[in-house]
Amino acid sequence: MDKIDKKIAEYLLQIKAIKLQPANPFTWASGWKSPIYCDNRMTLSFPEVRTYIRDSFAGRVREIYPGAEVIAGVATGAIAHGALVADLLKLPFIYVRSGAKEHGLGNQIEGHFEKGQKVVVIEDLISTGGSSLGAVKALREAGCEVLGMIAIFTYGFRKATDAFEAESCRLDTLSNYGVLVETAVPSGYITADDVETLKKWRTEPSAWGR
Repeated sequence: MDKIDKKIAEYLLQIKAIKLQPANPFTWASGWKSPIYCDNRMTLSFPEVRTYIRDSFAGRVREIYPGAEVIAGVATGAIAHGALVADLLKLPFIYVRSGAKEHGLGNQIEGHFEKGQKVVVIEDLISTGGSSLGAVKALREAGCEVLGMIAIFTYGFRKATDAFEAESCRLDTLSNYGVLVETAVPSGYITADDVETLKKWRTEPSAWGR
């Protein structure tokens, strides 16, 4: 584990952005049942945490995508994070809705951009990858050159990895599921029984809890 992925995992646990409910599973938008839920919106309420995440995002953009011309956030969870990153990097900011508005101008992409501009997409969480890649597709269809996506956290599902590969979109994350579990055990946040539950869920998440 590098410094950033472990530190962010520690922060997520510290502010209780990670919820564990094996007996009363969460239902994701994909329909999957899950004993764990990562609520990265919580990070915005803690100045130290959101600043660390902002700086980590910005550092990753500078390192991997020095040619970035626009930062795009995925609505709604990554709008604030994306705006913070764009502000620090002194770059234009836009955000992408899950679909076109049904009133007004009918935009799916909000903000000013030019066709051909190089865009880095900021996301808060990667689960199956469907909604995140929907934003990438919308930007490409609008004429943007999507350099890649950076997210705070990923569960690391094979389905998501395959989906990003199929769309030829590079994905980088600041932290991930494996690091989170490794960090949670010594801290006492989760027990040995919890780890076993999380391992079983992680093996076949689409069928777990049904």
